[in-house]
Amino acid sequence: MKKGFYTIMAAQFFSSLADNALLIGAIELLRSTHAPAWQVPALTPMFALFYVVLAPLVGAYADAWPKGRVMFFANSIKVLGCLMMLFGSHPLLAYAIVGLGAAAYSPAKYGILTELLPPSQLVKANGWIEGLTVGSIILGVLLGGQLVGPRLSQLLLGIDVPYVDTGVDTAPEAAIASMILLYIIAALFNLRIPRTEAPLQPIVGGISGLVRDFADCNSRLWQDKLGQISLASTTLVWGVSGNMRVIVFPWAAAALGYSTTQASTLAGVVVVGTAVSAVVASMTMRLDKATQLIPMGIAMGLLMLGLNFITNLYLAIPFLVLLGATVGYIVVPMNALLQHRGHNLMGAGRSIAVQNFNEQACILGLGALYTGMTRVGMSAFGAITIFGLVVAGTMWLIQRWHRNNCVQHAEEVQRLLAIARSDKH
Repeated sequence: MKKGFYTIMAAQFFSSLADNALLIGAIELLRSTHAPAWQVPALTPMFALFYVVLAPLVGAYADAWPKGRVMFFANSIKVLGCLMMLFGSHPLLAYAIVGLGAAAYSPAKYGILTELLPPSQLVKANGWIEGLTVGSIILGVLLGGQLVGPRLSQLLLGIDVPYVDTGVDTAPEAAIASMILLYIIAALFNLRIPRTEAPLQPIVGGISGLVRDFADCNSRLWQDKLGQISLASTTLVWGVSGNMRVIVFPWAAAALGYSTTQASTLAGVVVVGTAVSAVVASMTMRLDKATQLIPMGIAMGLLMLGLNFITNLYLAIPFLVLLGATVGYIVVPMNALLQHRGHNLMGAGRSIAVQNFNEQACILGLGALYTGMTRVGMSAFGAITIFGLVVAGTMWLIQRWHRNNCVQHAEEVQRLLAIARSDKH
Protein backbone atom coordinates (compact mmCIF):
# COMPACT_ATOMS: atom_id res chain seq x y z
CA MET A 1 0.00 0.00 0.00
CA LYS A 2 1.16 3.54 -0.72
CA LYS A 3 2.21 5.72 2.20
CA GLY A 4 -0.73 8.11 1.78
CA PHE A 5 -3.15 5.24 2.38
CA TYR A 6 -2.10 5.01 6.03
CA THR A 7 -2.67 8.74 6.52
CA ILE A 8 -6.19 8.28 5.16
CA MET A 9 -6.68 5.39 7.60
CA ALA A 10 -5.56 7.53 10.57
CA ALA A 11 -7.86 10.40 9.61
CA GLN A 12 -10.79 8.01 9.13
CA PHE A 13 -10.15 6.32 12.48
CA PHE A 14 -10.29 9.48 14.59
CA SER A 15 -13.22 10.96 12.69
CA SER A 16 -15.26 7.76 12.96
CA LEU A 17 -14.26 7.31 16.60
CA ALA A 18 -15.70 10.74 17.39
CA ASP A 19 -18.86 10.11 15.32
CA ASN A 20 -19.73 7.00 17.28
CA ALA A 21 -18.83 8.31 20.72
CA LEU A 22 -20.91 11.39 19.94
CA LEU A 23 -23.92 9.18 19.15
CA ILE A 24 -23.81 7.76 22.69
CA GLY A 25 -23.44 11.24 24.15
CA ALA A 26 -26.48 12.41 22.16
CA ILE A 27 -28.54 9.40 23.29
CA GLU A 28 -27.72 10.09 26.95
CA LEU A 29 -28.37 13.82 26.48
CA LEU A 30 -31.89 13.04 25.21
CA ARG A 31 -32.54 10.59 28.04
CA SER A 32 -31.21 12.91 30.73
CA THR A 33 -33.51 15.70 29.53
CA HIS A 34 -36.48 13.29 29.47
CA ALA A 35 -37.05 13.70 25.75
CA PRO A 36 -39.81 11.53 24.21
CA ALA A 37 -38.68 7.93 23.61
CA TRP A 38 -39.03 8.21 19.81
CA GLN A 39 -36.29 10.87 19.63
CA VAL A 40 -33.53 8.33 20.40
CA PRO A 41 -34.11 6.21 17.25
CA ALA A 42 -34.74 9.46 15.35
CA LEU A 43 -31.01 10.27 15.71
CA THR A 44 -30.17 7.80 12.94
CA PRO A 45 -32.43 9.26 10.21
CA MET A 46 -31.44 12.81 11.24
CA PHE A 47 -27.78 11.90 10.73
CA ALA A 48 -28.65 10.45 7.31
CA LEU A 49 -30.75 13.45 6.23
CA PHE A 50 -28.03 15.52 4.54
CA TYR A 51 -26.52 12.45 2.89
CA VAL A 52 -29.77 12.25 0.94
CA VAL A 53 -30.54 15.96 0.46
CA LEU A 54 -27.03 16.99 -0.62
CA ALA A 55 -26.08 13.87 -2.54
CA PRO A 56 -26.11 15.71 -5.93
CA LEU A 57 -23.62 18.27 -4.58
CA VAL A 58 -21.10 16.54 -2.32
CA GLY A 59 -19.82 14.10 -4.93
CA ALA A 60 -19.19 16.87 -7.45
CA TYR A 61 -17.38 19.00 -4.86
CA ALA A 62 -15.28 15.99 -3.83
CA ASP A 63 -14.16 15.64 -7.46
CA ALA A 64 -13.60 19.39 -7.92
CA TRP A 65 -11.26 19.94 -4.94
CA PRO A 66 -8.30 18.05 -3.45
CA LYS A 67 -9.93 15.36 -1.36
CA GLY A 68 -7.76 15.93 1.70
CA ARG A 69 -8.97 19.54 1.82
CA VAL A 70 -12.60 18.43 1.46
CA MET A 71 -12.15 16.04 4.40
CA PHE A 72 -10.63 18.84 6.50
CA PHE A 73 -13.60 21.18 5.97
CA ALA A 74 -16.03 18.31 6.59
CA ASN A 75 -14.47 17.67 10.00
CA SER A 76 -14.81 21.38 10.77
CA ILE A 77 -18.57 21.09 10.15
CA LYS A 78 -18.71 18.21 12.62
CA VAL A 79 -17.07 20.43 15.25
CA LEU A 80 -19.79 23.03 14.59
CA GLY A 81 -22.44 20.36 15.24
CA CYS A 82 -20.82 19.49 18.57
CA LEU A 83 -20.78 23.14 19.61
CA MET A 84 -24.46 23.51 18.67
CA MET A 85 -25.33 20.49 20.81
CA LEU A 86 -23.41 21.98 23.75
CA PHE A 87 -24.88 25.46 23.59
CA GLY A 88 -28.61 25.00 23.39
CA SER A 89 -29.58 23.62 19.99
CA HIS A 90 -31.87 20.60 19.97
CA PRO A 91 -29.76 17.40 19.85
CA LEU A 92 -31.59 16.16 16.74
CA LEU A 93 -30.83 19.37 14.85
CA ALA A 94 -27.21 19.47 16.02
CA TYR A 95 -26.71 15.80 15.12
CA ALA A 96 -28.09 16.54 11.66
CA ILE A 97 -25.30 19.13 11.24
CA VAL A 98 -22.74 16.48 12.22
CA GLY A 99 -24.37 14.32 9.55
CA LEU A 100 -23.84 17.18 7.08
CA GLY A 101 -20.11 17.02 7.80
CA ALA A 102 -20.15 13.24 7.42
CA ALA A 103 -22.02 13.54 4.10
CA ALA A 104 -19.31 15.84 2.75
CA TYR A 105 -16.55 13.64 4.17
CA SER A 106 -17.55 10.27 2.74
CA PRO A 107 -17.21 10.82 -1.06
CA ALA A 108 -13.74 12.24 -0.53
CA LYS A 109 -12.71 9.45 1.85
CA TYR A 110 -13.69 6.60 -0.46
CA GLY A 111 -13.11 8.44 -3.71
CA ILE A 112 -9.43 9.01 -2.97
CA LEU A 113 -8.93 5.23 -2.68
CA THR A 114 -9.77 4.74 -6.35
CA GLU A 115 -7.37 7.58 -7.26
CA LEU A 116 -4.51 6.40 -5.05
CA LEU A 117 -4.69 2.63 -5.58
CA PRO A 118 -5.10 0.25 -8.57
CA PRO A 119 -8.34 -1.78 -8.82
CA SER A 120 -6.46 -4.95 -7.83
CA GLN A 121 -5.91 -3.46 -4.36
CA LEU A 122 -9.43 -2.08 -3.83
CA VAL A 123 -10.80 -5.14 -2.01
CA LYS A 124 -7.77 -5.17 0.28
CA ALA A 125 -8.00 -1.40 0.85
CA ASN A 126 -11.73 -1.61 1.55
CA GLY A 127 -11.09 -4.44 3.97
CA TRP A 128 -8.62 -2.35 5.95
CA ILE A 129 -10.76 0.78 5.82
CA GLU A 130 -13.92 -1.09 6.83
CA GLY A 131 -12.06 -3.09 9.46
CA LEU A 132 -10.55 0.09 10.88
CA THR A 133 -13.92 1.85 10.72
CA VAL A 134 -15.57 -1.01 12.56
CA GLY A 135 -12.77 -0.92 15.12
CA SER A 136 -13.39 2.79 15.60
CA ILE A 137 -17.12 2.07 15.96
CA ILE A 138 -16.37 -0.44 18.71
CA LEU A 139 -14.00 1.88 20.53
CA GLY A 140 -16.22 4.91 19.89
CA VAL A 141 -19.31 3.25 21.32
CA LEU A 142 -17.32 1.98 24.31
CA LEU A 143 -15.67 5.36 24.80
CA GLY A 144 -19.00 7.19 24.59
CA GLY A 145 -20.53 4.81 27.10
CA GLN A 146 -17.72 5.33 29.57
CA LEU A 147 -17.68 9.11 29.10
CA VAL A 148 -21.35 9.35 30.09
CA GLY A 149 -20.80 6.92 32.96
CA PRO A 150 -20.22 8.12 36.54
CA ARG A 151 -16.43 7.67 36.72
CA LEU A 152 -15.08 9.44 33.64
CA SER A 153 -17.82 12.06 33.59
CA GLN A 154 -16.89 13.20 37.10
CA LEU A 155 -13.24 13.49 36.08
CA LEU A 156 -14.15 15.56 33.02
CA LEU A 157 -16.54 17.79 34.92
CA GLY A 158 -13.82 18.37 37.51
CA ILE A 159 -11.58 20.04 34.91
CA ASP A 160 -11.83 23.82 35.27
CA VAL A 161 -10.63 26.42 32.78
CA PRO A 162 -9.53 29.54 34.70
CA TYR A 163 -11.80 32.57 34.19
CA VAL A 164 -13.92 30.70 31.61
CA ASP A 165 -17.44 29.38 32.16
CA THR A 166 -17.72 26.61 29.59
CA GLY A 167 -21.37 25.86 30.35
CA VAL A 168 -20.53 22.13 30.44
CA ASP A 169 -22.31 20.90 33.56
CA THR A 170 -23.58 17.36 32.86
CA ALA A 171 -22.07 13.99 31.91
CA PRO A 172 -23.38 13.94 28.30
CA GLU A 173 -22.20 17.52 27.76
CA ALA A 174 -18.71 16.59 28.99
CA ALA A 175 -18.65 13.63 26.59
CA ILE A 176 -19.75 15.80 23.66
CA ALA A 177 -17.12 18.43 24.47
CA SER A 178 -14.44 15.71 24.40
CA MET A 179 -15.35 14.82 20.81
CA ILE A 180 -14.17 18.21 19.57
CA LEU A 181 -10.58 17.19 20.38
CA LEU A 182 -10.92 13.98 18.35
CA TYR A 183 -12.30 15.86 15.35
CA ILE A 184 -9.36 18.27 15.54
CA ILE A 185 -6.89 15.34 15.52
CA ALA A 186 -8.66 13.90 12.45
CA ALA A 187 -8.48 17.30 10.75
CA LEU A 188 -4.71 17.46 11.30
CA PHE A 189 -4.32 14.10 9.53
CA ASN A 190 -6.54 15.40 6.72
CA LEU A 191 -3.98 18.12 6.06
CA ARG A 192 -1.30 15.44 5.55
CA ILE A 193 -3.21 13.50 2.88
CA PRO A 194 -1.21 13.69 -0.38
CA ARG A 195 -2.49 15.12 -3.64
CA THR A 196 -3.04 12.44 -6.29
CA GLU A 197 -2.41 12.75 -10.01
CA ALA A 198 -6.10 12.36 -10.80
CA PRO A 199 -7.38 15.48 -12.60
CA LEU A 200 -9.88 17.68 -10.78
CA GLN A 201 -13.30 17.88 -12.40
CA PRO A 202 -14.61 21.46 -12.33
CA ILE A 203 -18.22 22.16 -11.39
CA VAL A 204 -20.24 23.44 -14.33
CA GLY A 205 -23.90 24.26 -14.79
CA GLY A 206 -24.76 25.39 -11.25
CA ILE A 207 -26.97 23.49 -8.84
CA SER A 208 -29.52 22.50 -11.51
CA GLY A 209 -26.69 21.09 -13.63
CA LEU A 210 -25.35 19.13 -10.64
CA VAL A 211 -28.78 17.67 -9.95
CA ARG A 212 -29.11 16.56 -13.58
CA ASP A 213 -25.57 15.16 -13.55
CA PHE A 214 -26.24 13.29 -10.29
CA ALA A 215 -29.50 11.84 -11.62
CA ASP A 216 -27.61 10.67 -14.72
CA CYS A 217 -24.85 9.06 -12.59
CA ASN A 218 -27.44 7.39 -10.38
CA SER A 219 -29.26 6.05 -13.43
CA ARG A 220 -26.03 4.74 -14.99
CA LEU A 221 -25.06 2.83 -11.86
CA TRP A 222 -28.54 1.30 -11.46
CA GLN A 223 -28.55 0.25 -15.14
CA ASP A 224 -25.13 -1.43 -14.96
CA LYS A 225 -25.68 -5.18 -14.65
CA LEU A 226 -23.08 -5.57 -11.89
CA GLY A 227 -23.37 -2.09 -10.39
CA GLN A 228 -27.10 -2.50 -9.74
CA ILE A 229 -26.61 -5.75 -7.79
CA SER A 230 -23.75 -4.48 -5.65
CA LEU A 231 -25.57 -1.17 -5.08
CA ALA A 232 -28.79 -2.89 -4.05
CA SER A 233 -26.92 -5.24 -1.70
CA THR A 234 -24.80 -2.61 0.05
CA THR A 235 -27.78 -0.25 0.26
CA LEU A 236 -29.83 -2.83 2.13
CA VAL A 237 -27.04 -4.10 4.39
CA TRP A 238 -25.92 -0.63 5.45
CA GLY A 239 -29.53 0.51 5.82
CA VAL A 240 -30.21 -2.16 8.39
CA SER A 241 -26.75 -2.04 9.99
CA GLY A 242 -26.97 1.73 10.47
CA ASN A 243 -30.22 1.41 12.38
CA MET A 244 -29.21 -1.67 14.37
CA ARG A 245 -26.55 0.42 16.15
CA VAL A 246 -29.35 2.44 17.76
CA ILE A 247 -31.94 -0.33 18.00
CA VAL A 248 -29.57 -2.34 20.20
CA PHE A 249 -30.07 0.20 23.01
CA PRO A 250 -33.83 -0.32 23.48
CA TRP A 251 -33.33 -4.04 22.78
CA ALA A 252 -30.68 -4.31 25.52
CA ALA A 253 -32.94 -2.40 27.89
CA ALA A 254 -35.91 -4.69 27.16
CA ALA A 255 -34.05 -8.02 27.00
CA LEU A 256 -31.31 -7.47 29.60
CA GLY A 257 -32.38 -4.39 31.60
CA TYR A 258 -29.25 -2.47 30.54
CA SER A 259 -28.51 1.24 31.03
CA THR A 260 -26.96 3.42 28.29
CA THR A 261 -23.42 2.73 29.53
CA GLN A 262 -24.01 -1.03 29.74
CA ALA A 263 -25.77 -1.14 26.37
CA SER A 264 -22.90 0.77 24.76
CA THR A 265 -20.58 -2.07 25.76
CA LEU A 266 -22.93 -4.59 24.16
CA ALA A 267 -23.29 -2.40 21.06
CA GLY A 268 -19.51 -2.51 20.71
CA VAL A 269 -19.66 -6.30 20.72
CA VAL A 270 -22.01 -6.26 17.72
CA VAL A 271 -19.28 -5.00 15.41
CA VAL A 272 -16.39 -7.18 16.61
CA GLY A 273 -17.42 -9.88 14.17
CA THR A 274 -17.74 -7.28 11.42
CA ALA A 275 -14.16 -6.10 11.96
CA VAL A 276 -12.69 -9.60 11.86
CA SER A 277 -14.74 -10.74 8.87
CA ALA A 278 -13.93 -7.53 6.97
CA VAL A 279 -10.21 -8.29 7.22
CA VAL A 280 -10.78 -11.95 6.34
CA ALA A 281 -12.86 -10.96 3.30
CA SER A 282 -10.16 -8.54 2.16
CA MET A 283 -7.64 -11.40 2.09
CA THR A 284 -9.81 -14.19 0.68
CA MET A 285 -12.37 -12.60 -1.67
CA ARG A 286 -11.87 -11.43 -5.26
CA LEU A 287 -13.69 -8.56 -6.94
CA ASP A 288 -15.42 -10.80 -9.48
CA LYS A 289 -16.70 -13.21 -6.79
CA ALA A 290 -18.59 -10.62 -4.70
CA THR A 291 -22.05 -11.49 -6.03
CA GLN A 292 -21.66 -15.07 -4.76
CA LEU A 293 -22.18 -13.74 -1.20
CA ILE A 294 -25.83 -12.73 -1.67
CA PRO A 295 -27.14 -15.89 0.09
CA MET A 296 -25.20 -14.80 3.18
CA GLY A 297 -27.35 -11.66 3.19
CA ILE A 298 -30.47 -13.81 3.36
CA ALA A 299 -28.95 -15.68 6.31
CA MET A 300 -28.12 -12.37 8.00
CA GLY A 301 -31.78 -11.32 7.89
CA LEU A 302 -32.94 -14.61 9.36
CA LEU A 303 -30.29 -14.43 12.09
CA MET A 304 -31.76 -11.13 13.30
CA LEU A 305 -34.91 -12.95 14.34
CA GLY A 306 -32.87 -14.88 16.88
CA LEU A 307 -32.40 -11.75 18.98
CA ASN A 308 -36.02 -12.08 20.10
CA PHE A 309 -35.20 -15.28 21.98
CA ILE A 310 -32.03 -14.13 23.78
CA THR A 311 -32.28 -12.98 27.38
CA ASN A 312 -28.85 -14.14 28.58
CA LEU A 313 -25.68 -12.08 28.16
CA TYR A 314 -23.51 -15.15 27.55
CA LEU A 315 -25.69 -16.15 24.62
CA ALA A 316 -26.04 -12.58 23.34
CA ILE A 317 -22.31 -11.91 22.92
CA PRO A 318 -21.39 -14.78 20.51
CA PHE A 319 -24.68 -14.37 18.66
CA LEU A 320 -24.06 -10.66 18.05
CA VAL A 321 -20.49 -11.37 16.95
CA LEU A 322 -21.81 -13.90 14.41
CA LEU A 323 -24.42 -11.43 13.20
CA GLY A 324 -21.77 -8.75 12.74
CA ALA A 325 -19.51 -11.19 10.87
CA THR A 326 -22.11 -11.67 8.13
CA VAL A 327 -22.24 -7.89 7.61
CA GLY A 328 -18.48 -7.45 7.23
CA TYR A 329 -17.98 -10.39 4.91
CA ILE A 330 -20.70 -9.17 2.52
CA VAL A 331 -19.97 -5.45 2.57
CA VAL A 332 -16.23 -5.44 1.82
CA PRO A 333 -16.32 -7.25 -1.56
CA MET A 334 -19.62 -5.61 -2.54
CA ASN A 335 -18.27 -2.15 -1.72
CA ALA A 336 -15.13 -2.83 -3.74
CA LEU A 337 -17.15 -4.08 -6.73
CA LEU A 338 -19.43 -1.05 -6.52
CA GLN A 339 -16.47 1.35 -6.39
CA HIS A 340 -14.84 -0.42 -9.31
CA ARG A 341 -17.96 -0.14 -11.49
CA GLY A 342 -18.58 3.43 -10.37
CA HIS A 343 -15.01 4.48 -11.13
CA ASN A 344 -15.36 3.04 -14.64
CA LEU A 345 -18.69 4.77 -15.24
CA MET A 346 -18.08 8.22 -13.66
CA GLY A 347 -15.76 10.17 -11.31
CA ALA A 348 -14.81 8.53 -8.01
CA GLY A 349 -16.45 11.21 -5.88
CA ARG A 350 -19.68 11.10 -7.90
CA SER A 351 -19.76 7.32 -7.65
CA ILE A 352 -19.43 7.37 -3.85
CA ALA A 353 -22.04 10.15 -3.60
CA VAL A 354 -24.51 7.96 -5.52
CA GLN A 355 -23.70 5.06 -3.23
CA ASN A 356 -24.14 7.23 -0.14
CA PHE A 357 -27.43 8.62 -1.43
CA ASN A 358 -28.93 5.17 -1.85
CA GLU A 359 -27.52 3.73 1.37
CA GLN A 360 -28.45 6.73 3.49
CA ALA A 361 -31.90 6.92 1.90
CA CYS A 362 -32.38 3.34 3.06
CA ILE A 363 -31.11 4.24 6.55
CA LEU A 364 -33.42 7.25 6.56
CA GLY A 365 -36.42 5.23 5.44
CA LEU A 366 -35.86 2.33 7.83
CA GLY A 367 -35.05 4.74 10.65
CA ALA A 368 -38.25 6.65 10.02
CA LEU A 369 -40.13 3.36 10.00
CA TYR A 370 -38.60 2.32 13.33
CA THR A 371 -39.23 5.77 14.84
CA GLY A 372 -42.86 5.59 13.72
CA MET A 373 -43.24 2.12 15.21
CA THR A 374 -41.81 3.40 18.50
CA ARG A 375 -44.25 6.32 18.54
CA VAL A 376 -47.20 3.94 18.27
CA GLY A 377 -45.84 1.69 21.03
CA MET A 378 -44.20 -1.22 19.16
CA SER A 379 -41.52 -3.01 21.16
CA ALA A 380 -37.88 -3.46 20.15
CA PHE A 381 -38.62 -7.15 19.56
CA GLY A 382 -41.32 -6.33 17.02
CA ALA A 383 -39.05 -3.89 15.19
CA ILE A 384 -36.22 -6.42 15.00
CA THR A 385 -38.62 -9.01 13.58
CA ILE A 386 -39.70 -6.62 10.83
CA PHE A 387 -36.09 -5.67 10.05
CA GLY A 388 -34.99 -9.29 9.80
CA LEU A 389 -37.84 -10.29 7.51
CA VAL A 390 -37.28 -7.23 5.29
CA VAL A 391 -33.57 -8.04 4.91
CA ALA A 392 -34.04 -11.75 4.19
CA GLY A 393 -36.91 -11.13 1.75
CA THR A 394 -35.20 -8.29 -0.11
CA MET A 395 -31.89 -10.17 -0.37
CA TRP A 396 -33.83 -13.09 -1.87
CA LEU A 397 -35.27 -10.72 -4.48
CA ILE A 398 -31.77 -9.37 -5.24
CA GLN A 399 -30.55 -12.94 -5.70
CA ARG A 400 -33.33 -13.62 -8.22
CA TRP A 401 -32.51 -10.31 -9.94
CA HIS A 402 -28.86 -11.31 -10.38
CA ARG A 403 -29.75 -14.78 -11.64
CA ASN A 404 -32.10 -13.20 -14.17
CA ASN A 405 -29.26 -10.91 -15.34
CA CYS A 406 -26.96 -13.90 -15.72
CA VAL A 407 -29.55 -15.59 -17.97
CA GLN A 408 -30.93 -12.68 -20.00
CA HIS A 409 -27.73 -10.57 -20.18
CA ALA A 410 -25.14 -13.32 -19.93
CA GLU A 411 -22.62 -11.79 -22.35
CA GLU A 412 -22.68 -8.38 -20.66
CA VAL A 413 -22.38 -9.84 -17.14
CA GLN A 414 -19.45 -12.04 -18.17
CA ARG A 415 -17.74 -9.08 -19.88
CA LEU A 416 -18.05 -6.93 -16.76
CA LEU A 417 -16.81 -9.78 -14.55
CA ALA A 418 -13.84 -10.23 -16.87
CA ILE A 419 -12.98 -6.52 -16.49
CA ALA A 420 -13.13 -6.85 -12.71
CA ARG A 421 -11.00 -10.01 -12.86
CA SER A 422 -8.30 -8.70 -15.19
CA ASP A 423 -8.07 -4.93 -14.42
CA LYS A 424 -4.85 -4.69 -12.41
CA HIS A 425 -3.88 -1.07 -12.95
